[in-house]
Amino acid sequence: MGKLYDRIDGRLRSFIENQKVFFVATAPLSGDGHVNLSPKGRAGTLAVLDEQTVAYLDFGGSHAETIAHLRENGRITLMWCAFEGPPTIVRLHGTGEPVFRDDPRFAELLPHFAGADGPGLRAIIVVTARRISDSCGYAVPLMDYREDRDLHARYFGRKTDAQFAAYCAAKEHNPVSIDGLPALPLPLPARPATS
Repeated sequence: MGKLYDRIDGRLRSFIENQKVFFVATAPLSGDGHVNLSPKGRAGTLAVLDEQTVAYLDFGGSHAETIAHLRENGRITLMWCAFEGPPTIVRLHGTGEPVFRDDPRFAELLPHFAGADGPGLRAIIVVTARRISDSCGYAVPLMDYREDRDLHARYFGRKTDAQFAAYCAAKEHNPVSIDGLPALPLPLPARPATS
């Protein structure tokens, strides 16, 4: 039986922080637009900021659908499901905002992600919960975690900031979504200077 929560309490926070993967869903307002669903992983790239807010690092890739949808309407759902231990699914429905590299909040948010920051970071997605719920995960299979893949970090780790900006500009669906919505602002803002 599912349950609604008014906040991310200690038990929910612990569950969220212990999952190795989570899923992000967004959609455009247009009824014939494409719904986007993305898996996220990479240790240390998700942070519970407070009882209503989570954030995750948005890295470069072939598309920027989540960013486009959030810029248009802000709707987002995050889902975690237990692949080991008690069968649980947690969903956080809310509003999201991409915080880009030239936003003063970007540098303020980075310390929440310890060593997970790295080359290829486009934005930090901040999500404010409007509805928090859990449900059974009886049909979710049991799977064993082996290790994080390091291919993404290694690939972008070989690029300078200028090369990463060129990579983003060259991808068809970085500046605009597959439905033509504005996505990643280009030219890609420079990373803030670190002290």
